[in-house]
Amino acid sequence: MIKFITADDVLPVRNEVLREGKLMLDECRWAGDTDEGSFHLGYFAGEQLACIASFYIKGYGNFEGLGYQLRGMATIESHRGKGIGNQLVNFAITYLRGQKANYIWCNARKKAATFYLNLGFEIISDEFDIPGIGPHYVMYVKIQ
Repeated sequence: MIKFITADDVLPVRNEVLREGKLMLDECRWAGDTDEGSFHLGYFAGEQLACIASFYIKGYGNFEGLGYQLRGMATIESHRGKGIGNQLVNFAITYLRGQKANYIWCNARKKAATFYLNLGFEIISDEFDIPGIGPHYVMYVKIQ
């Protein structure tokens, strides 16, 4: 089941999946987590929070209209490959279409690019490196 969750709810999964459990939970808080318009989604497998994503009102470059940045997409290892990340992003696209958003963009890890391509995103940048995290692309999907 997909639910809207709080910024605090995402912290354990962010740490486990995105930072390999190396940080304190407070170090997994990001600017914008509690800004008006920001929201967080979670996919629950029973009682377990299995997949998360955060969305922030933030345009990209010269793109026109209302843009949202997707950050912190993460699925716990035991739940990967089951399509729940796909369901979560599609839920967000449907929700944001209703909010009159025009597009979603993200800094996607290179190893996750195929996941986003399969959801209709396109690569709109050259590969770049985020120190300590690795190679990324900027990816984008128009939602209306």
